[in-house]
Amino acid sequence: MEHAPAWLVNSLIYLSAAVIAVPLSKALGLGSIIGYLAAGIAIGPWGLKLVTDVETILHFAEFGVVLMLFLVGLELEPKRLWNLRRPIFGWGSAQVLACTALLTAAGMAFGVGWKISLVAALGLALSSTAIALQVMGERNLLPTQSGQAGFSILLFQDVAAIPILALLPLLGVAAVGLEPNQVSAHGNTAQAAIKIIAVMAAIVLGGRLAVRPLLRWIAKSDTPEIFTAAALLLVVAIAALMQYIGLSMALGAFLAGVLLAESEYRRELETDIEPFKGLLLGLFFIAVGMSIDFGVLLKSPGVVAAVVLGFLLIKAMVIYGLARLMKLPFQERPVFTLLLAQGGEFAFVVFQAAAGAKVFPAETASLLIGAVAVSMLLSPLVLVTIDKLLLPRWANCDAPQLEEIKEEQHAPIIIAGFGRYGQIIARLLLAEGIPATVLDHDADMIEAARNFGYRVFYGDASRLDLLRTAGADEARVLVLAVDDVDQSLEIADLVREHFPHLQVVARARDVNHWNRLRDRGVNQVERELFESSLRSGRSVLEALGYPAHEARQQAMRFRQHNLALFEQLRPHYQDRAKLIAVVKEGRAQLEEQMARERQERQARAGQKPPGWSSGE
Repeated sequence: MEHAPAWLVNSLIYLSAAVIAVPLSKALGLGSIIGYLAAGIAIGPWGLKLVTDVETILHFAEFGVVLMLFLVGLELEPKRLWNLRRPIFGWGSAQVLACTALLTAAGMAFGVGWKISLVAALGLALSSTAIALQVMGERNLLPTQSGQAGFSILLFQDVAAIPILALLPLLGVAAVGLEPNQVSAHGNTAQAAIKIIAVMAAIVLGGRLAVRPLLRWIAKSDTPEIFTAAALLLVVAIAALMQYIGLSMALGAFLAGVLLAESEYRRELETDIEPFKGLLLGLFFIAVGMSIDFGVLLKSPGVVAAVVLGFLLIKAMVIYGLARLMKLPFQERPVFTLLLAQGGEFAFVVFQAAAGAKVFPAETASLLIGAVAVSMLLSPLVLVTIDKLLLPRWANCDAPQLEEIKEEQHAPIIIAGFGRYGQIIARLLLAEGIPATVLDHDADMIEAARNFGYRVFYGDASRLDLLRTAGADEARVLVLAVDDVDQSLEIADLVREHFPHLQVVARARDVNHWNRLRDRGVNQVERELFESSLRSGRSVLEALGYPAHEARQQAMRFRQHNLALFEQLRPHYQDRAKLIAVVKEGRAQLEEQMARERQERQARAGQKPPGWSSGE
């Protein structure tokens, strides 16, 4: 590899590390982000030292965050973004200001100067947009109330980064004792403001007037790779413009995405950019792992640990308080709090700029950057702990607490399980004026059903005492419609042993469930998707030109054959080899029979079956 170009060697290293670490991390239940971070640590300066130019890689990989914000913008139409203006500037400003104030006070309480405390607090108050949005996307949280609130706060942080960076040179001037007239070295403020307004106006007007016609013209060329290149060019150009005027590249990309959210090319842009976003975002996490300066951490482990735990706890208290004020669902608050409590990638920029402006020494910047990187490394691990230990206990904390069924019931029908399947049966019986006792152990479902006038009771139908209270001794039919397969079989065993007079009508989740219910003497078993699938199959035949009566006839013939085949297979369903042999034989017989009937119909009608092309 001595004569191989550096980019080729680095590409080999990054891809190898990701391909090994990420699947391993996912297999251990730690998630992809931990895999990327671990890969970065392994190949970085404090691991195998395969890559040492971390700074360059980190700057390049930040483009993954830019692409991610562009795609998020594509999902938000301008009207929807306008509706979010209050949470963005209300809750977002509350989070940043409250965290900054408390972190500054904590730093000063430990004897740190106010300028250093303030700048450190401003950087630590920001959160990782990359990790937060990645986790929200993986968990499909963005459409939820907590997802929208978290996104609003993250978006405000991107906006807040602009005045934070503008403040640093002023603090630096005061720190090194320069005269006020020397501030002009940092640039003309009015000129900078005009430049920002002009570029933002160019992005807004360009997105409205120029970009859509350009994309339409490129799409007409019918060259997909050029459309992909145009999509990337659009994001790169906007990022370069924002970088030129000193604003957040990610914020500019987000704005461009919003402007194109109503475009007819929105979905194609998403499809083209998504693969690049995923790879570059992974590279960004690898670069973060490589950037952790273990030298600083090992030199002052106590200080780093105190900084990490201190700012995480302070931010967590503020953010959890905001979650309560926003009245977020109880179960969503832990993940919401953790995702916003961690440090963010933009803190790297703030602390490096602060060191350059002489607000504090480079060693302090390295320590703070290390603390932020450690928080980003810890967050996915803490998230796994929350998933496994905390959320299961909180799953029903907000659910209404209902008492189990106590008064004995006398309805002729008992329905165990009030999901979609049980509801349809209950509605049919209700329409016929037949009373039914419904048992379910989902408190939310029961509350919703009672609002519609159903007599639904809280209880687990696999308990003998509750079945007796529900009237199983006198009832004629038990509808077994619970979702859980093992619970369904347990109820069937209970009924067979204690209520042999009770006729059971059951639904089966799959073929194996059907066979196991039949083994327990349940003869009235329906596979939950079988009949609806047959009706859809009839619709497909009719769409191909089959007459309605013929489509129905073919579907019924298939149904009869399938049911007969299942009865034939039932003695062998635990013998895989025999099962496969019988299925193959039955399928061949059906195909032969239907082909023969098809030929007879053709001969009678003198034409080919509907839906067939002329070349067949």
